[in-house]
Amino acid sequence: MADILKGIILTILTEKCYTEYFVKYNFLDVPCFKASLSKGLGIGIIAGSVLVKVPQILKILKSKSAEGINIYGVYLELFAITANFAYSYVMNFPFSAWGEGTFLAIQTAVIAALVLYYGGSSGKAISFISMYIALVSAVVSGFAPKDLLWTLQAVNVPIIVAAKSIQVITNYRNGSTGQLSAVTCFLLFGGSIARIFTSIQETGDFIIILNYCVSTLTNGIIVLQLFWYWNVDKTSKNKNKKKK
Repeated sequence: MADILKGIILTILTEKCYTEYFVKYNFLDVPCFKASLSKGLGIGIIAGSVLVKVPQILKILKSKSAEGINIYGVYLELFAITANFAYSYVMNFPFSAWGEGTFLAIQTAVIAALVLYYGGSSGKAISFISMYIALVSAVVSGFAPKDLLWTLQAVNVPIIVAAKSIQVITNYRNGSTGQLSAVTCFLLFGGSIARIFTSIQETGDFIIILNYCVSTLTNGIIVLQLFWYWNVDKTSKNKNKKKK
């Protein structure tokens, strides 16, 4: 039983930190505290990412509409997520440092397909999913050189800005956040903040850290828009109910 418990604990702690905490009872070791916090946050982020965009998907399905969601913004966001997790996978970074990218990519691809489908292009939706699966399979199978993946990761910074800017501008022009899910936006914002810390601790990769800093800034702007247009969205919903 003790060995099983130790094995579970070692999924979060290193051998050194296990010794500090449970052999020497030194709970004030700062490097171990940072490493343990980073690992715990990483696992928490991955667990949360399994469902982070589900509210957005359900909102689209419930309303049978993707109004207010810019497909080009979704494409760019999907590219950024895919480049991030593919680069991290090939570089053999710890799964706790990037694992949520896998689940975010799947959910973002589903959102893109739904936007196409409810936009009247079911054929495009099927083609998109098929092409995306084929592309990701090729990239993670080692067909893409590491230098190319690093370059794509570097290009991520302006792409993240462009992807979120498109959505910000769409919200501004519509005077509403449309079918954007507040839960999803808040979770993405909180997750990107936490990822800055975990990336510093677990990868030390400057380009990865910069990506999450930019993501935090852009996600924060969309969260601010959610608050700004909150009453506008509620008013439009009430008007629609009265019409019915």
